Amino acid sequence: MQNLNCSIADRSEMVREPQSRSLERSFAPARFCAEVGRLAVRSLYQELVLYPKPGLVSLIDNGSHQDMDASTFMRSLFSLRGYFVSITAAGMERASFEQLRTLGIEAEARMMRATGGVNTHRGAIFCLGMLCAAVGAAYVQKNAQKNTLSPAAIRANVLAHWGEALERHSLMHAATSHGGEVARKYKVGGAGEEAALGFPAIFDIALPQLQKSQSAGVSWHASKIDTLFLLMSHIHDSNVYSRGGASGAEIVRNSARQFMEAGGTSRVDWKSRAIAVHHDFVRRGLSPGGAADLLAASCFAYQASTIMLPFMVS
Repeated sequence: MQNLNCSIADRSEMVREPQSRSLERSFAPARFCAEVGRLAVRSLYQELVLYPKPGLVSLIDNGSHQDMDASTFMRSLFSLRGYFVSITAAGMERASFEQLRTLGIEAEARMMRATGGVNTHRGAIFCLGMLCAAVGAAYVQKNAQKNTLSPAAIRANVLAHWGEALERHSLMHAATSHGGEVARKYKVGGAGEEAALGFPAIFDIALPQLQKSQSAGVSWHASKIDTLFLLMSHIHDSNVYSRGGASGAEIVRNSARQFMEAGGTSRVDWKSRAIAVHHDFVRRGLSPGGAADLLAASCFAYQASTIMLPFMVS
């Protein structure tokens, strides 16, 4: 009888152990998605609290905007929490671009309800959402070492799984959207083209700057300032073209370029210089919202690739 009892106990333990492992396997991806979603929301918050931020909404003032303030952005942030988790999970399942796009459209509707019809994060819903999906795909593929994700792995997954669809979307976006109309009018690239190319503004411009600044011991705040100004000096921002036309876009790029060429935040007087640019943009009604969205997405990609993401290996 003793042997039988031992046998039953052993068999019972054998049954429980695989069930426990199964629960861990099913729970780990959910916790991973929650962590990615948290990083995404945090990156948007890190963009919001940045100041001086030329023409943009911050905790200090509304920049060039009369229809939104920091509280509008906070309501928007809370409305998007579930979206970033869901689109990360969709990326794990290699969901089609149309499925991802549907999630984005639903998120945009929630954002609009939360803000009373104000567009605070439409661009971020698209670019940051695609990065979350790519991180989810990387989780499944184990495109990570020592529980971290490389920027190259994130970008590679964007292009590998949704590159062709993003090219088609870029053409449709150019033909039907307001941003596409601006791009056609001024003969510049738009958000759709940026995505179809694998977000070069993020991976070729912003991330190297963030990495350089952080490696040099620059504060996170100053690193974001320099990265924002660098983005402003390079990209063709449809928000700026809509508000200021070609001349306004040239002012934004030149102002940002001069700030960086003079040393960026390495200068003792950098803050007063950045505030002067901010006031000039407000006076002119200019707001580089596209650069702000790309900054948030870049912060996300940087932190996803440097912060230990538990459950990367289940």
